[in-house]
Amino acid sequence: MASQLTVSGEALNARPVARPGEVLEAVPGLIVTQHSGEGKANQYFLRGYNLDHGTDLAIYVDDVPVNMRTHAHGQGYADLNWLIPETIGAMDVRKGPYFADEGDFASVGSVHIGLIDRTEKGLAQVTAGGFGYRRLLGMDSAKAGDGSLLVAGEVGTYNGPWDNPDNVRKLNGLMRYSQGTATDGVSVTGMAYVNRWNSTDQVPQRALAAGLLGRFGSEDPTDGGNTNRFALSARVAQSDDAGSWKANAYVVKSQLDLFNNFTYFLSDPVLGDQFHQHDDRVMAGANVARTLSGSFAGLPMQTTFGLQSRYDAIDLALTGTFQRNFLANVRSDRVGEGSVGVYAENTVRWTDWFRTTLGWRGDYYAANVTSLFNSNNSGRADAVLGSPKFRMALGPFNRTEFFFGAGYGLHSNDARGATTTEDPGDPATRVSPSPLLVRTRGAEIGVRSRFIPGLDSSFSVFILDQDSEILFLGDAGDTEARRASRRYGFEWTNHYRPRSWIDIDADLAMTHARFRGYDGDQAAVYASLAGYPEAQAGNAPGRYIPNAPPMVASAGITLGEKTGWFGTLRWRYLAASPLTEDNAFRSSATSIFNGRLGYRADNGWRIQLDVLNLFDTRANQITYVYGSLLKTDTLYTLCTSGAAPMAVCRSGVMDYLLHPVEPLTFRVTVAGTF
Repeated sequence: MASQLTVSGEALNARPVARPGEVLEAVPGLIVTQHSGEGKANQYFLRGYNLDHGTDLAIYVDDVPVNMRTHAHGQGYADLNWLIPETIGAMDVRKGPYFADEGDFASVGSVHIGLIDRTEKGLAQVTAGGFGYRRLLGMDSAKAGDGSLLVAGEVGTYNGPWDNPDNVRKLNGLMRYSQGTATDGVSVTGMAYVNRWNSTDQVPQRALAAGLLGRFGSEDPTDGGNTNRFALSARVAQSDDAGSWKANAYVVKSQLDLFNNFTYFLSDPVLGDQFHQHDDRVMAGANVARTLSGSFAGLPMQTTFGLQSRYDAIDLALTGTFQRNFLANVRSDRVGEGSVGVYAENTVRWTDWFRTTLGWRGDYYAANVTSLFNSNNSGRADAVLGSPKFRMALGPFNRTEFFFGAGYGLHSNDARGATTTEDPGDPATRVSPSPLLVRTRGAEIGVRSRFIPGLDSSFSVFILDQDSEILFLGDAGDTEARRASRRYGFEWTNHYRPRSWIDIDADLAMTHARFRGYDGDQAAVYASLAGYPEAQAGNAPGRYIPNAPPMVASAGITLGEKTGWFGTLRWRYLAASPLTEDNAFRSSATSIFNGRLGYRADNGWRIQLDVLNLFDTRANQITYVYGSLLKTDTLYTLCTSGAAPMAVCRSGVMDYLLHPVEPLTFRVTVAGTF
């Protein structure tokens, strides 16, 4: 497909980034932000989706899934803070539901990060920067029997510009034994990661405007969390006269304890609305695939069969807290969720310039939910979906190829949402269970050309439908059903290397995202609360998808050879987006520049200066709009005195809530090889 690409680890590490997950911004059209403390998963935006912490973007590291099903903080939660960027060998990018070996969370796209097996030389690296940033990295490999043993580890701290310092304390390690290559070899990898932090979440604009908080202040300085992850995985691959096969297996033990307060005093006017989300799980899985090379009517043909399996054993809890101290249980669950996926894909090369790939995928999901405080929310849910896939390529003609893809995909919902029948906060209120699996459909047509020497340019037009944007609200413990949605747009990606020491890239992505159908009642509610007209002239109210960016752009230039001076300048842009379904509230656009300047010596030593937010732009990582309540609000006085209607008190004050981009900061790195 025109939107497929592979990015080398070297290219990823040439990017100045504030946090590990931002290396994913090498995916054209993808924006990676952070709206809380540095131990929490990033927030992702791609193809008109606010992917939250990973929903609809499948992420794998060394063939181990990163996305967490039925997670305490959000479906598809994909934390990459344990990733050591220097261990990345390459990153493969796919977009759209057109690939038979891609299942859950891959409707918008998938990212497969492959790790290196060995290093030519050992690496010792130290980084120091503003706001208490410190990082120590060590990495080396040695011959062990017929293979290699790779060891890498890092220690990191960070406070950030926040009035309440993040006080991040991070420890990360990797050990890997490998023989052979990725196509004919074997590897066993162990990982360990622990982190704890404070967090400054989004704050209401009215508190900033009134001078009650500084731009980097916090409404609840006890927010934060701690997490850990321990993983063991193995993979094997081999080629033979008939084709090739590969298999992998993994087990991951992870835990997250997260304390947040997003509405302040809306629910509890005395002790506040802080809550604790607990997720403790063991995730295990195994995959195997066999590829056969042959012919059909004398035409070259390749067929792949695969089996994928996964099981998550999860303990989940949502409780009310005050300054991280327990107040009350909201819900607690034990969930066992398993899945099996089978797929087949057949590629025929009909001529030198025409090939087709036809595929099919079947997925079966089953989950058992045991609700410890309300047996009416316990139960079993299962679902089956079949997904046909098709891809076609024409060319190359004058180093230009044309592509078409279409297919069905799926998105899993939180298993608790599929069995919940009563509101955990109000058992007298009945709620409708959500489906365990949701259908997605997509198509894409594109062109990729290398006609101009040194320039790799691609252009693709896509459409993606989702039957229902139904989400489990981890912050509330119940479900919210959204309507079906449609997104369509285009992506234009360019990579130009006119000289060995000049590397230029520029990407533009534009998307039209709307709910399908019309919810005028909901739009009227937003309008009455906000004091805004129901919608702008010519726009149907209630169809906008909150936080769906209509445009994303990025560009960068990297200069330098393997030794000597080198430098990088990068820009990324996230356009203004609707924040409510009636488009009455909109976020501001964000435009950020990052830069790097350094020198590499012949003996392997390197020194570099990273400058983040080069022009000290006052922008926001994320902006939301929803109802909250501060003790300084007039409504707070009315509600606590009983002078305001209950419905108004429960709605709170509709306002912008934002998490700012960190200001201009410098980080200096000194690295040496041995």
